[in-house]
Amino acid sequence: MGACCSTQFKYKGRRYEQEGSDEKEDEGHHRDHNINNDDNSANVTRIGHAGAVVRLQGSSSLTSMYTRKGKKGINQDAMTVWENFTGEKNVFFCGVFDGHGPSGHKVARHVCDALPLKLSTMHQPRPSAKKEGDKDSSHKHWEASLIRTFQELDEDLSMEDSLDSYCSGTTAVTIVKQDQHLIISNLGDSRAILGTRDNKNQIIPVQLTVDLKPSLPSESERIQKNGGRVFAMEEEPNVPRVWMPDQDCPGLAMSRAFGDFCLKDHGLISTPQVSYRRLTPKDEFVVLATDGVWDVLSNNEVVQIVASVKRPSIAAKVLVYYAVQAWRTKYPGSKVDDCAVVCLFLKKRPSVSGTLSDISQQTASHVNGVDPKGKKTEEGETVINCDIVVDPKALEEVNRVNGNTIKQRSRLGSLSRDKITTDFGGQTQS
Repeated sequence: MGACCSTQFKYKGRRYEQEGSDEKEDEGHHRDHNINNDDNSANVTRIGHAGAVVRLQGSSSLTSMYTRKGKKGINQDAMTVWENFTGEKNVFFCGVFDGHGPSGHKVARHVCDALPLKLSTMHQPRPSAKKEGDKDSSHKHWEASLIRTFQELDEDLSMEDSLDSYCSGTTAVTIVKQDQHLIISNLGDSRAILGTRDNKNQIIPVQLTVDLKPSLPSESERIQKNGGRVFAMEEEPNVPRVWMPDQDCPGLAMSRAFGDFCLKDHGLISTPQVSYRRLTPKDEFVVLATDGVWDVLSNNEVVQIVASVKRPSIAAKVLVYYAVQAWRTKYPGSKVDDCAVVCLFLKKRPSVSGTLSDISQQTASHVNGVDPKGKKTEEGETVINCDIVVDPKALEEVNRVNGNTIKQRSRLGSLSRDKITTDFGGQTQS
């Protein structure tokens, strides 16, 4: 969600579709138009810089990724996972990107591809960094590389003739995992959280990033000192936005971003907030997601859902489906936003076979805060925290798609080493 208030549409009952509407919600977005549009989980990879495995979609033993177009037009979210990043075994780079503006889908895809490549090229692994006494210097080395990479990439973007990023841009939230070191960088209002165990062995969330919005006093102060304006629209009194000094545009809902050069002289910056966390045996997974997820699900709901999924490979897909259901329940008069999720599991979990109905039942029974008596609607929908309504048919569709994925793997094998490119197309800011 980026610059303008969302368009409204008439609510038509429990199926959440306009009668006679020719707009259909995409079942998932892929980087390859040759792949069946019902299947956003097929494994598609290519070889990147220094021999890294670049995962464009699908899952591995430790990762799960999925994106789904909302009801606002073209999917402007993008995501990526690099395994053996910088050529080092078991080093991961993960990122999600939320585009906004007329060319936001193109900017998000460009940054999604270019950022890890530039970081991998710029960051030179140091053998001494693995020594116990060099933890702080290793983190500082990554921090310097990330800040420089973000800023240089934004400069490159300003000179990219093929992209109109004057009033279009993208957020970025990324992690680098190297052994027990986790380096997090954030630009905008996408978010990263950690799922960890407390002293009672209960799964709890730890938010790893701060949503960088103009509602933050420090962010608003910087913008106004540079001539930008911060105020909310009458229709959205609780959503401060960033505006040009003398024009009521573009109205950004975040205070840092790639692109959006109409505001770069007025307080909008491309410097990420970089932080570090040393992982412990209690830490189980990291979830990166765009605001299409965080606008409707709490941190706690997200970690409970991911922890409850029996098969980690489809954790991202199940989480997105829960988010879509939450949009329809909480905001029936608003269009569902694009959603993108990357899950990085910090330890291998046993692969358990089962259907999505099994998973939905397990999730419903394990999410904290669920009424112990159990609540079902008359149509058999499971209600989580009395707010999130889960449509069994939607979950069955996930299961059907996942089953088709297995059948298609042999056909997709020939694609696994090819570079997949696509033009998302696109139009309005969200």
